[in-house]
Amino acid sequence: MALQKDRYTYRVTWSEDDQEYIGLVAEFPSLSWLAKTQESALKGIRKVVYDIVDDMVANNETVPEPIAGKRYSGKFAVRTVPELHRSLAIQAAEAGVSLNRIVNLKLSH
Repeated sequence: MALQKDRYTYRVTWSEDDQEYIGLVAEFPSLSWLAKTQESALKGIRKVVYDIVDDMVANNETVPEPIAGKRYSGKFAVRTVPELHRSLAIQAAEAGVSLNRIVNLKLSH
């Protein structure tokens, strides 16, 4: 299980509120670790995740799959208000491209 713990999506960022670096992990959004340095924040959040995963395994709980290991189809549905849908359709028509292309361009920026 040790390798799987290292495959999670860790991130370290500055917390203006706490005046420290905060270590985060996407697969466990409720977990964080504050530290004075980026390295300590990463080390701290990794230790927390290791302990949580070990506890989950010991209690036969489902452990989140690392995002990096998941396969994505490239398709997802988005619901929006009719006015935005209309606006995007107009933009696509004016640009001579599909609605899908316009949405992809906007999402990529």
